[in-house]
Amino acid sequence: MAFQRGIDGSDPIDSGAIRGLPGEQEIRRTVRSSLLGVGTLACPECDAPVALATRSVSPAESLGCPFCNHTASVRDFLSLGAPSRPARVAVHVVHRTG
Repeated sequence: MAFQRGIDGSDPIDSGAIRGLPGEQEIRRTVRSSLLGVGTLACPECDAPVALATRSVSPAESLGCPFCNHTASVRDFLSLGAPSRPARVAVHVVHRTG
């Protein structure tokens, strides 16, 4: 019994391309999502949760803490680390033109 086949072309087994079965096809679905992750909005100074209500904000916008009045950009208040705490927010990437 041989465990190794020769590479000199004397191999009796067809070494051609692998072919699929007739009528077989591969279906690939493209799913796009703008969701980057889920995080928490909390004050970087006092760790109090900050609510946005229903308004969308960009990371560069200014945000204030309702407890200690600390003001900074939204990105400073956002934590994407686990575990997320009660002031959860969904972070989406949005392509804006112009």
